[in-house]
Amino acid sequence: MTTAEQKRKEGGFAETVRVVIHALLIAVVIRTFLFQPFNIPSGSMMATLLVGDYLFVSKYTYGYSHYSFPFSPPVFSGRIFGSGPKRGDVVVFRLPREDSTDYIKRVIGLPGDKIQMIDGVLQINGEPIKRERAEDFVGTEDGRLDIHGVIRHRINFTPVGF
Repeated sequence: MTTAEQKRKEGGFAETVRVVIHALLIAVVIRTFLFQPFNIPSGSMMATLLVGDYLFVSKYTYGYSHYSFPFSPPVFSGRIFGSGPKRGDVVVFRLPREDSTDYIKRVIGLPGDKIQMIDGVLQINGEPIKRERAEDFVGTEDGRLDIHGVIRHRINFTPVGF
């Protein structure tokens, strides 16, 4: 094998390694600062989000906390570049005392609001929230949607705040 052939062979391997490293860096930056995929683990958000649904979370919508980064390093406290959520937003969050579990919930109250359930009626700041009848939800035991006998898997690509 000549020196030129050996350099070309090494160049091909080095180029492959360089491309893989660049791809990994781009993926880490996108997942850390822009978007993160989540899978719905439970039926607590049925019928809008089903068990097994996927969604992408916009990480910059409400700003960043140290929980926004891999391994949750305590580099700073609070939020930076943030804005507050609005009622009805779907958010993903972690509890400070248990930062290993991600929770996916809908915002019903804002800071300073008084949230109560009185006789099964949701009240925000003492005002009962009107309940509206929604369509009947038909789902299978494993969380798949059953429409007229056809089983379909739903995939949601909805940007929500993290």
